[in-house]
Amino acid sequence: SPIASLKREMRNLSEECSLEPVTVSMAYVYFEKLVLQGKLNKQNRKLCAGACVLLAAKISSDLRKHEVKHLIDKLEERFRFNRRDLIGFEFTVLVALELALYLPENQVLPHYRRLTQQS
Repeated sequence: SPIASLKREMRNLSEECSLEPVTVSMAYVYFEKLVLQGKLNKQNRKLCAGACVLLAAKISSDLRKHEVKHLIDKLEERFRFNRRDLIGFEFTVLVALELALYLPENQVLPHYRRLTQQS
């Protein structure tokens, strides 16, 4: 399915950028929340995935400015969208998630376990 394929891309990109499995897990939870809210469509699903990775990286890592820029470059390249669209969409996703970026452990742990067992 397109959703599973996007999640695979999110994981691969996160590994390329040396993001921790917990960061990927958080991005998955954000992404799934958007799916369950019915916010995804064919036009925005890649932007949603990219924004989820970016938000998770910002909230769970102490990224430096050049690392954030590198991540945005990679997202733009992988998902083939414009960085300006991504930055704008980041706020849209933040609002859809009701600014709730800190997640309870029980939402993140299942993804984390799966990711760490796969690698």
